[in-house]
Order: sequence, then structure tokens, then C-alpha cells
Amino acid sequence: MTKEMSIVKGFTLAAALALVVLLPTAATAGAFAPSETIFPATTRGWISVVDPQVFQESFDRTQYGQLLKDPTMKPFMDSFRAQLRSAGKQRLGKLGLTLEDLEKVPGGEIAMAALEPQPGVLASILLVDTTGHEAETKALLDQVEKRLIEQKATKTAGAAGVSVFQLPPEQNGVAKQRQVAIFSSAGALVVGDSPAVVSQVVATLKQGRKDSLASVAAYQAVVARCGKEVPSSAAPLRWFVDPLGYAKVYQAANPPREKRKGPDYVAILGRQGFDAVKGAGGVVFFDNGTREAQHHTLVYAPPVAGRQPFAVDRFDLAARMLRFPNADRIDPPQWVPRDVSSWVTAQWDLANAFASAEPLVDDIVGEKGVFDDVIASLKEDPDGPQIDVEQDLVACLGTRVVVLGDYATPITIDSERLVIAIEAKDADKVAATVAKSMSTDPDMQKVESNGHVIWEMIDRSAAIPMLEIETPGGAIAHADDESDPHHHRKRLREKEEKLLPHSAVTVAHGHLLIASHRDFLERVLATSAGEGGLAAAADYLVVTGEMKKLFPATSALRSFGRADESVRPAYEMLRKGEMPKSKSVMGQLLNAALGDGKEGSVRAQKIDGSTLPDFELIRKYFGTVGLGMESVPEGWYLAGVALPRSQTEPEVARRPATPVGR
Repeated sequence: MTKEMSIVKGFTLAAALALVVLLPTAATAGAFAPSETIFPATTRGWISVVDPQVFQESFDRTQYGQLLKDPTMKPFMDSFRAQLRSAGKQRLGKLGLTLEDLEKVPGGEIAMAALEPQPGVLASILLVDTTGHEAETKALLDQVEKRLIEQKATKTAGAAGVSVFQLPPEQNGVAKQRQVAIFSSAGALVVGDSPAVVSQVVATLKQGRKDSLASVAAYQAVVARCGKEVPSSAAPLRWFVDPLGYAKVYQAANPPREKRKGPDYVAILGRQGFDAVKGAGGVVFFDNGTREAQHHTLVYAPPVAGRQPFAVDRFDLAARMLRFPNADRIDPPQWVPRDVSSWVTAQWDLANAFASAEPLVDDIVGEKGVFDDVIASLKEDPDGPQIDVEQDLVACLGTRVVVLGDYATPITIDSERLVIAIEAKDADKVAATVAKSMSTDPDMQKVESNGHVIWEMIDRSAAIPMLEIETPGGAIAHADDESDPHHHRKRLREKEEKLLPHSAVTVAHGHLLIASHRDFLERVLATSAGEGGLAAAADYLVVTGEMKKLFPATSALRSFGRADESVRPAYEMLRKGEMPKSKSVMGQLLNAALGDGKEGSVRAQKIDGSTLPDFELIRKYFGTVGLGMESVPEGWYLAGVALPRSQTEPEVARRPATPVGR
């Protein structure tokens, strides 16, 4: 959950860093109305910086800015910019642009948007205030036209002074109309892949439009909640996205050349009530006093009409799982090791989540009744554990979930570590249920460690194939029969084994503990209150002090991370070109999302990290981060900070050089 909950933060920071690379130092002008009043209500994604100069200067003062200027990073930055140019020619190249083209033209706001002018049609548009950069803009347009003509484009004059370039179909045989529409006037540059959309934007540059992004209820809620958090001296990056709306139109506009196997998660989320999330957006800004970076985000998900904001039935179907009650205090338990890379604790109504999971599980597996069959078989199957999951387990759990992240050295594709701890209201009953379940599972083995019983998954990667003997006289009903509950349980187990192939489980410290690897679980079990856990660490205390300023009352989530330790495993994998092979949970999820969908296929790494310097040379630029979330009537409000590296040396890591167990 640590990495999952940081998705919003990661998106906004990545977007900010991308624009920092693009934006020059230029004065804000205002050659047109604010972009959110120009782009239509059918905008599915939007990002904008109103004052590029102040934004750039504030970024340059941070350690992130200093990192990019470090001489040891120059080979990689040069290589990365070349990779961006190449990527730009594949994407922006369809508009005749590269990312570097945009470095010299902004004189005020720069905004990008993805629109849905018609159902299932995706249009991209770029809007730049070019005040004071007219000469650079003309030179750019001449260069763009030359590129498009080289691609055998035919130029025609469109409405309202818009130039339209008609390009031939792509070489891969995709019979898709390709167009580039460009408009330029004193102080404004508009580029898009839809002449009609560009013409509409041009027509509303000065006065805006009534049915704009600014008129959308979700956007207005984001502004009301997050806009007031921006200091007057800051120049924020602002963003907004309609998550499911964007995913649907992108999917419709970019069908895969080959049919992908597996569930269509976009369609599933829509069917299961997650379209209750109407939008998400916020602000990001840098160098706010003692804070390197700060962000504020609102996920806008108002209750279904006629229902109460915090009620169990706030949403429909599986979306009812999204219930995170606020708490007065959220602190690391005493058994959280002092030197972990990251910690997050969230309040989650697990009983309600379990009760709401049935339609989602059935939809993902693609067969109605799977969830009930599995639960019933666990209770009634004479060959199974014979446990009542709802009464013997779920009813005994609390609402607090703790997630710890770390890694083992030397860093390999299997180095990242994870422990998920779920509060147990009746720890003895949970322990008995776990023992009863695991003792009948041939894939789990019992291990004694420091007075605790750990159930560890057996590594069968090198197992000897079993001899199969046909039985004369007829077939024997096999557990793989799709009508058999065993089959359903097997399919769910296969998904679990793929995600956490070395998992280990125990009950201790009043929690059900589920670990990706036993060695990390044993570190947690060995931590005692007398040693002083994470809650006593100096850097944690500094971050939590900042978080209390952002969330002075209640919250549903708190997190802390040491950026250097959190980044290092991925950094080393990137240097080695092995990021797609990572066996971490996030690595597997990325491979599934960005790969070709074929079983066993590993995606190609998108970024060449071979020129990155040794991590120890740049560790000094990474400080600490904190994130909080509060459940509010209109959804969930999140805020986070990044602090500079403390002058005090960090705690000496106790992570094993050679992992114990798995």
C-alpha cells in the first residue's frame, strides 16, 4: 500500500519534473483566459503552470534541482534528454513537435489537455502563452512545418486561421486519419490533433466558455479544497484528471493490435461502482520554507444521491470497499523497526470491504459465484481447512492496516521487502484460524522463529515434476474441473503465488502479519519496544511534526519514507537495465500494466539507466517524505511534504547483507 497510496503523489511530482525540463525562465503574461476556462467540460486530463519562471526558480532551489545539476548526473541527463527526443518523435512527433521544441517559446501559462470531443474519441491539445517570444515561436513553426512536409503531409487552411496538415497513415498499416492543427497569434500557440477542437479553443481564447473544465463540479471541488493551500508567493503546478473517463476514452482510441488476455479492469471498475470517483486533482509547488516540495490533492467521490457521506452504502456494489474511517491519532506501532525504508498506516473498514468484495472477485475471475464458492469450500470441504472466513477471521480483525517497506542487500530483482500487518481484535482466534488453514495447505511449511510460529510458502520453482498415471476404466474428477470449488481456489492461489511467491504469515504483536519474505518478517518480530522503534527516530519526528500542521485533527492515513532508501532498489535496477524483471509487487504490477499481456513476457525497459552514477554519490539529495489522508464528505483529501536531508546522519541500517530464509 505504501507505493499504491503514493501513486497520486508520484503522478504529480513526475508531471512537475517533466515540465521543469521543458519550461524556460520567462515572465507570466496572460495573452488568453485561464486554460481551465478555455478547455471544454469534456476534458479528461489537464495540467498547467501559470508562472513558469517562478516555478522553475523554486524548483532550482530545492535539492531535486541541485541533483539534476550535479556533474555526476550529466551523462545520464544528456542521455535522458536524447531519449525524450526519441520518445517525443514517437508521440509528439505526430504533432510535428519534440519536447525540446517547447523550451524557448513559453512566456506565460503552458497547459496540456486530453479531451473527449465525441464519445470514444481522444483529442490532445497544447496551449502556450508565447508573449515576448514571438520570434522563437515563428522559428519553431517553420521547423514544425518542415518536419511535417518531410513526413509527406499536405497543408490546407482551416477555419479561424488554423493550419491543417493531413498526414498519410502510419507505416504499420493502421488506417487511422492523422492530422495536425496549428494556430498562432500574438501571444498564443495552439497545437492539437483535431482541427475542430483547435478551432473551438481558438474561438474561446479571450473570453473562455461557459461549459468549460472550470464549470465541472469535480474540478470546482478540487479548487475549493486545494487552492486555498497555496501560498501567495508560490507558483504551483495544477492538475486534474477524470480517472475512469480518461481510461475509457484512451482505451477506445488506442485499441491493442493484438487482443490482450486477462480481465478488462477499466470495464470492471465501471461496472462495480468505482465510477463514483468523478475526478482527482490538486496542486504541487516547491521550496515552501523548510519544505522541498508540497502537494495537496482531492479525490472527488461524493456519495450517491440520497445517501450520507460516511455511510456504509455511500457507493454501490464493490466500490463500497472504499471506506476509510478517520482516527484521532495514527502512529507507528512500537514493533516497527527504526530503520525501515517506509511506513504507512491506514484506517480501513475491512468487514465492509469483505462484504463488498463478492461482485468484484467474480467479475475479475469472469465467473459468477466464484467468491461464494471459495468461501463455502473453505468452510465445508472435508479436504479443506474447514474455517468460516467471515466469522473466524474477518470478524476478528480491526480497522488498522500497517504496511512496511524495505530491501535486502546486495540489491537484486528480488531485494524489495514488504510486510502487511492487520490489527487483530481477537489475536488468539486469528492465530488459531491461520494455523488451521495453513496446516492443511501443502504449499505452506511451519517454521519456528524467536518463539513465534511462521507459515512460509514453499519455493517450488525447482520442484521435480510429479508422475501422472492414467486410471483404467474411466476418468477421475479432477480438481481443475472448472465447476469444482477446488478449481476456483486454485485460480485465486495462483494469482497470490505470482504476486508474493515467498510469502510468510504469522500472528504477533496483536496483528496478523503477512510478509513478502521471511527475513523481513523476522526483523519485525525481533524488534522490541525497549530498542526504540521508528516512532523514536529523529527524522520521523521531524516529518510527523510537519504532517500535524497539515492534519491537526483527524486523518485516515499517515505515512513516512526515507526517500534515499525507498528509491535505491529501483535506481539500481534501472542502472542494470533489470527494472522490468523486478519481483517486487510494484514491479510485477508495472510489468502487467505496461507489458504485452502474454504469459511470462517481460516488457522492455523504457529508460536507459546505464549512465547513472553510483547511488552513494547522489544520496545526499534525497531527504524524507510524509503523506496524510483525511476522509471528507466529498471524498478524500491528501497532502504531503518532502523535506531536505537532515544534517544528522541517518540510522545505521540493520538489513541483512545476505537475506535470512527467503
